[in-house]
Amino acid sequence: MLKAGVTCWRVETAPRAALLVDMDPYLQAARAVMASATRSIHFLNWAFDPDTILTHAPEGSGSEPLCIGPFLRDLAEARPELEIRILCWQSALPVAATQRFFPVRSRTFFAGSPVDFQLDGTLPLGASHHQKVIVVDDAIAFVGSCDIGPDRWDTPEHRQPDARRAKRAGKTPCYDCRHEIMAMIDGPPAASLGEMFRERWQRATGEALAVNETTAPAAWPEDIRPDLTGAMAGVARTQAPWKAFEERREGEAATLAAIAAARTLIYLENQYFTSPIVAQALAQRLEEPEGPEVVLVSTQHSPSWFDQMTMDRTRSAFLHQLEVADRHGRLGAYSPVTGTGETIIVHAKLAVIDDRYIRLGSSNMNNRSEGFDTECDLVLDAATANDGAGPACVEVFRHRLIAHWLGCEEARVSDAVAGKGGLGKAIQALAGEGYRRLRPLRSEPLGPLARFVATFHLGDPISAGDSLRPWRRRAASRRKLAQAVRQLEAARLPAPDIEAVTGI
Repeated sequence: MLKAGVTCWRVETAPRAALLVDMDPYLQAARAVMASATRSIHFLNWAFDPDTILTHAPEGSGSEPLCIGPFLRDLAEARPELEIRILCWQSALPVAATQRFFPVRSRTFFAGSPVDFQLDGTLPLGASHHQKVIVVDDAIAFVGSCDIGPDRWDTPEHRQPDARRAKRAGKTPCYDCRHEIMAMIDGPPAASLGEMFRERWQRATGEALAVNETTAPAAWPEDIRPDLTGAMAGVARTQAPWKAFEERREGEAATLAAIAAARTLIYLENQYFTSPIVAQALAQRLEEPEGPEVVLVSTQHSPSWFDQMTMDRTRSAFLHQLEVADRHGRLGAYSPVTGTGETIIVHAKLAVIDDRYIRLGSSNMNNRSEGFDTECDLVLDAATANDGAGPACVEVFRHRLIAHWLGCEEARVSDAVAGKGGLGKAIQALAGEGYRRLRPLRSEPLGPLARFVATFHLGDPISAGDSLRPWRRRAASRRKLAQAVRQLEAARLPAPDIEAVTGI
């Protein structure tokens, strides 16, 4: 599935890859790596808020938590040789308002400090820079779904209420529970992510950055056990064409190749399921008598009114298409809740294919993330990882995720999957035993306005050409699917059957 120039930028070996579930483990690992940095710390984010808590004080200690802004500022002031740069999307005012006006807050906070904070507006009107990456010394990198914001923090336990998620210290209410997935990798893929950062930095600021190799790089923390060693890795980029910058749709190609390549299981976690291209590819696999099972995990309802009116309506059409195609009973769609029944926001962007491929990053399964917004995803092939034990390690990771959702032991999930012969049946069986934190997610009837929104994918352009012309969106989707399929077929990679396309 990894093909340089098609489904990814390059194919490289990652000596180590750790899969970090939810923001607290990610931030603890990132803090340890950043503390050992010797050359540079580079951030790419959709949003960055300096008030994001990096480390909470022990409960009852009376100490103040450590926030990421002061941590970076103090680190830069104490070590002048260390270059710390933050590059964020220059967001539109309505979006910035939902994120505590992070552009103004961050620029004000870092003004006069050695930390170089910049905003990037070099993209088509209406698009966003959506990547979520930290690169330390071009040696260790983090890539995944998580931005730096106070409302992102949570633990795998998803406690509600949790005083550590309070919007104001010692006060209620709390931020909603939130689920993220980040990868921590080292070696050549981390260096490639560093190169990607420098390319964007130069595009945004005009400043060309040299690679610093004069000192020993940051070290992998001893307490972080890698999930995969020696896995093949590809960085999949998405970029809309803008001025002299070419279009990149590696993420879309990776998604379609993964769906077409699956033999037994397609497991997807995502904030949005709206892409007609992805819906068509999944529907084709569900219609096959011996195709893979498909398991989706997403939030019951989007937290914002705009997304409820647009993305949720279109997701219902997405789900309906899969339900109609599910002639053999292999579809499972779920929304997670806490142990006390509150909604968990699924912000992760994850695909696990069989016991071989893991793809995670910033791309949603919607039109925007396939070619309009700037995205970065990591694709890991575990076929030869861990001295041949990579597939078993992928299975362990997937069962760890399901156990975290259900609030049970990993061994119970493994036993249920083995006993029932599939992940969906295992989830149903465990629900019968009282583990009901994954609730069925179904399509809903759409009224005339909702059908109009879903038909034209309002708020979800696939390219700059249809961003202000929604009536062109369905035709644009058909063209982009045909283009992607031709590219995959030319590279001798698995691809959807373009002749069978009926849902776009």
